[in-house]
Amino acid sequence: MRWFLSLTACFSAFSAFAVEPSIAEAPFGKTPAGEAVTAYTLTNAAGTKVKILTYGGIVAEFHAADRNGKFADIVLGFDDLAGYTAGHPYFGCITGRVANRIGNAKFKLEGKEYTVTGGNPHALHGGKEGFDKKVWKGESSMTAAGPSVKLTYTSKDGEEGFPGALATTVVYTLGKDNDLKIGYMATTDKTTIVNLTNHAYFNLGGHDSGDILGHMLQLSADKYTPGDKSMLPTGKIQPVKGTPFDFTTATPIGARIKDTGGDPVGYDLNYVNGTKQHDAAKLVAIVADPKSGRTLEVITDQPGIQFYTGNFLGKEIGKGKAAYQQYQAFCLEAQFFPDSPNQPTFPSIVLKPGETYRQTTTYRMSVAK
Repeated sequence: MRWFLSLTACFSAFSAFAVEPSIAEAPFGKTPAGEAVTAYTLTNAAGTKVKILTYGGIVAEFHAADRNGKFADIVLGFDDLAGYTAGHPYFGCITGRVANRIGNAKFKLEGKEYTVTGGNPHALHGGKEGFDKKVWKGESSMTAAGPSVKLTYTSKDGEEGFPGALATTVVYTLGKDNDLKIGYMATTDKTTIVNLTNHAYFNLGGHDSGDILGHMLQLSADKYTPGDKSMLPTGKIQPVKGTPFDFTTATPIGARIKDTGGDPVGYDLNYVNGTKQHDAAKLVAIVADPKSGRTLEVITDQPGIQFYTGNFLGKEIGKGKAAYQQYQAFCLEAQFFPDSPNQPTFPSIVLKPGETYRQTTTYRMSVAK
């Protein structure tokens, strides 16, 4: 991808620190229903640290160094479980079994219509109690690639309105190159639909450092799926050229944000990466914070990536009593397109018995020289 070379050439890896890679396991409270939640903290040799919760598979912390070697937590979230169970805008969680929107919370499969819970009017991120609100089973291990935690959860047939029992595995691995690799796998006993992603909210200056409007974003996508006023795709795929959605060259996130429209104003749309099913993962996005030098690369095998700028933030009190404001973070959610079950021209998210859903997305950190 030659168009990325000019940007990536100016970045270097983190300096090496004398830290032994490790995994720490600790209780993280209990849900209102009494289910115990565990936090796994993965640390690599460079000192980069990621905390994963069994509640919702949440990436609760991601500590990365800036150009001066100073570490900061670059994802939004809460200090305790109560912050998450009280309701939140999907901070750091696994969204499923179908991420993003399903139009009018209905879809047809093999001639039968299904209704998903939580339609308002569209179902969002798996229904009223999606994967983000489930307690997953966790198992940690030190692998050749780095410290890792495997989460498993089986969604029962009919849960949130979806057919089939879906056995799901999500593996988080923190590599030596400061890359958080997320591997997803799922199987079903009945034809169903699956579209998983992670909903981490990133601020490369630190979760409490203000807005991300000065961050530089570059995307490999030259097309997007426009939506209506309710943000449901129209079914069309259009070029980004000549629109405020064009990030094919590195551009400040806030440069054209007021031209995006919407209520509230901001970015919340799916970009088309050009990746086809079973293609190898590729670099699809780079975000750089000029102030700290921290840089995030997103590498995925998914055909779409949802770019969101925290338009609805403004009520949350997060870690360290930080008051999260509008545009305080961005999300880059690698996935299939929104409303795919109702859009015949979009890539299919149907999974049948005997098949295996697989997805790999990596968030890789580096710093500017």
